[in-house]
Amino acid sequence: MDFEGRNLRADFGAISVMSLYLPSGTNSDRLDHKFKYMDDFQVYINELKKSIPNLIICGDYNICHEAIDIHDPIRNATVSGFLPEERAWLAGFIKSGFIDSFRHFNKEPHHYSWWSYRANARNNNKGWRIDYNLVSESLRAQLQRAVILPEAKHSDHCPIVVEINEIV
Repeated sequence: MDFEGRNLRADFGAISVMSLYLPSGTNSDRLDHKFKYMDDFQVYINELKKSIPNLIICGDYNICHEAIDIHDPIRNATVSGFLPEERAWLAGFIKSGFIDSFRHFNKEPHHYSWWSYRANARNNNKGWRIDYNLVSESLRAQLQRAVILPEAKHSDHCPIVVEINEIV
């Protein structure tokens, strides 16, 4: 779907698993690119769902969906990753037939998957939840668990996990 390797897909029986990396919007050119990519991705997924309804789209969306997903929603309201337009896109994407697997199991605040390397952000848990395992509504009954593993410190992100039962 793209030339930057931002979307990789592997099929496992009746389920297709994707690894996604949405562009960040660090400046106006990159923000325009991000919005174009998001629109193209939505079209791609809408078409793909016609032939492969069981999708798990994992990865770095570079967007905090709700205020609960960011440590300081007020001061970050005009920062890419928490812009109203980005959040609206993610909300619409989820409403197009996906489940935010982590929020399906956990409604509590202060769970993040990314922290800046600046200002001791990780140790102070001043992070953003920008990594998601979005699961097709058709797999709702198979969902078993979804967790964030902040204790794994190999980069500025931490692993996120979703577990599902096999489709029989």
